Amino acid sequence: MALRSDWSTDRCPIARSLDAVGDPWVMLILRGALQGVTRFEDFKRSLGVADNVLSRRLNGMVDAGLLVRRPYRGEHRTHLEYVLTDAGADLLPVLNALTLWGEKHTTRPRPDVSMTIIHTACGTTTDSADTCTGCGARLAPTDVTWHKSWRDQPDFPLTGAPA
Repeated sequence: MALRSDWSTDRCPIARSLDAVGDPWVMLILRGALQGVTRFEDFKRSLGVADNVLSRRLNGMVDAGLLVRRPYRGEHRTHLEYVLTDAGADLLPVLNALTLWGEKHTTRPRPDVSMTIIHTACGTTTDSADTCTGCGARLAPTDVTWHKSWRDQPDFPLTGAPA
């Protein structure tokens, strides 16, 4: 039995969605992209993932329309960076839902470790994946901060605005 099926043409939109984003690495790459990571080496460093795994996932995400490749000039040559598309940015509520679910239903490694979703436009910590529970506005990557209690750095808004 195959470990993975092709659900890209399935009638069910859940199956088709999982065909594009059902791999855990894809969700972790999206998390990084929403936080402003765009370069291969930065994804690799932040995720601790092998080159071949990351390359395969990034190519699949480009093929699925979640990211686009954009050239940039490095010190010695031109490289590619990976930038969110509207389709990739539209997955913010999915990542927010995973955050909320994980905070509620998984065991924290330490009691002081937590992650909250803050709607920066009004400053409210929200308990909804897609709408601010303080002001009712729809959450977008440009007006959300993920507060991670384990980070010494100040919070900063997500920067993964679509290309």
